[in-house]
Amino acid sequence: MDNKAVSSFIQMASAIIATAFGLITIWVGGTTFFRFSDPGYIIFLPLLIFNTVMGYFYISAGYLIWQKLLTGIKTAKIVFLVNLSVLILIVIAYWLEASIAMESLKAMSFRTGIWLIIYAGLSGIKISDKTNSNY
Repeated sequence: MDNKAVSSFIQMASAIIATAFGLITIWVGGTTFFRFSDPGYIIFLPLLIFNTVMGYFYISAGYLIWQKLLTGIKTAKIVFLVNLSVLILIVIAYWLEASIAMESLKAMSFRTGIWLIIYAGLSGIKISDKTNSNY
């Protein structure tokens, strides 16, 4: 594959992953919030609300990655940094013995990692490789 094909694949895959991840996040957050499902551990309500709301940002980021790549890259960076900041905060809260479940730390680490991968992949696309005029 040439650079343009690889760049287009990375853009498309990132947009799909971001959007799907957003939909799943909203679904899981909503079913947990409204008690349709029980994850089996103590739920830290502010984190649940944060993650559910972020699902909408994930979907928006997916759209921007697909339609306006440069804006999408910036959005992916912001989403990554916001998730990283919240991860750091809940790790500190966990160390201070707040009611944060280890599962919440693992899930937040996973979210942060996904967005790091999306951002890193998109950042590797060279301007000259971009084929869409909506940059």
